[in-house]
Amino acid sequence: MSSPTAGEPSFRMSVSELTTMRWELAEEIERISAHRFEAIAIWRTKLSDVGVAGARRMLRRAGMGVSSLQWAGGFTGSDGRTFRESVEDAREAILAASALGCGVVVIQPGCRGGHTLGHAHRLLCEAMEILVPEASDRGVTLAIQPSHAGSPSGCGFLTRVASALEWVDRFDHPGVALALDLWQFGGEAALPSLLSDLVRRLAVVKVADRVGPPSAGVDRLLPGRGTLPLESLVAALTALGYRGWIEFEIVGEATDGTGYDGTLRQVREVADRWSGRHQAPPAQRGHRWADAPTTR
Repeated sequence: MSSPTAGEPSFRMSVSELTTMRWELAEEIERISAHRFEAIAIWRTKLSDVGVAGARRMLRRAGMGVSSLQWAGGFTGSDGRTFRESVEDAREAILAASALGCGVVVIQPGCRGGHTLGHAHRLLCEAMEILVPEASDRGVTLAIQPSHAGSPSGCGFLTRVASALEWVDRFDHPGVALALDLWQFGGEAALPSLLSDLVRRLAVVKVADRVGPPSAGVDRLLPGRGTLPLESLVAALTALGYRGWIEFEIVGEATDGTGYDGTLRQVREVADRWSGRHQAPPAQRGHRWADAPTTR
């Protein structure tokens, strides 16, 4: 692989909409683009406010891509929907991602609930057997996100990175990958030993720092403001060949003092610092406007 040219970023970096939660999508796209990020991670709740076609027009005008669409799943019925309803919702997410030129839909499998662990795994497998061919036909990867037992982002029966990796390896399809949230798992002692296996399965890596274990009361801080070895983990993944998206997701009081623009400026400084220290071959931008169908 070739080396980066002068001035070209080493990593593919984006910002999650959760960082700028109170902004409308149009303002987010404008301001995140102004801070020189080439992509945004879109939350489906916000997407519903403007529609897929409207979001597509905004993104095209700004020349901005979408790193991931979040989220689909809940196949165990943990959010009150039936299995069929959850599958249909995931189909809608796949269509939306394809229309937006987005290559990744994040999948949260759902809580174990009253199911046996084996049954929960079977429900996930059954859902993916239905969805993966449809997603692959549209150039979309389904990225399963494990959830730390202490995380406020929603329970899940895949509570360890190793178990999620094992599941993806068993399913063994190029259209199924992992989404790794370093805010949740960046402090796990076993994580560094898993990186060489993880890198071949990762579609997106979420980044935020913290102090203390992940829980509902712990903010998602700017890298360097907490105790997680985020820079070294991202550098190790890049050195091992990771070329997917790095998504900054800063949430909580960390954004209150500086405001959203101030937070984006600080995130840009981190991104530039990381890019300057750790060079990696450039990756192709993820825009597929010419081929992406229009849908609503």
